[in-house]
Amino acid sequence: MSDETGAPGAPEEPVGGPRPEPLRFFGTSWVHHDDSYAARRAGVAAGSLVAAVASCLVLRFAFQGLQIADTGAFVTVLVVAMFAICTALAFGNTLAGFGKRQDPQRQASLRGLLAIGFVGTLAAYFVRSLTEAPGEKLHREEYEKARAEHAVRTTRRSGNPSKKKRRR
Repeated sequence: MSDETGAPGAPEEPVGGPRPEPLRFFGTSWVHHDDSYAARRAGVAAGSLVAAVASCLVLRFAFQGLQIADTGAFVTVLVVAMFAICTALAFGNTLAGFGKRQDPQRQASLRGLLAIGFVGTLAAYFVRSLTEAPGEKLHREEYEKARAEHAVRTTRRSGNPSKKKRRR
């Protein structure tokens, strides 16, 4: 969340208050669902689905390469199991990452697994984009919390307290 001051955003946003964090492919259109948000969401869903299907086609060619090389059943089963497990783990990790901030060290240690299970990452992106922009819920919660904290910090008392009449 950015606390930088600047030009006021939408009418309900406080002047100089926190600004929403932009999301990939959506910018800040996720805040008010404006600026062709629905079209972007449909495009992201379609794009991630097409990329997942193309990735499966590439994996199919790799599998055929293993069959042509006649590596044996053990290696073939091992490779298929590796891609299936990594894809399932990448799907779960990516989907969970849209709902809460991930630990950077854990993400760094999972980078290889996520690279192997790239089809799962694309599938998670597709599934989430059917309901909202991927990561929108997390960013919205953080943005609303920052706006509420900013409103509490900037709320001023009315009147001069030194001029108040004292009660006896």
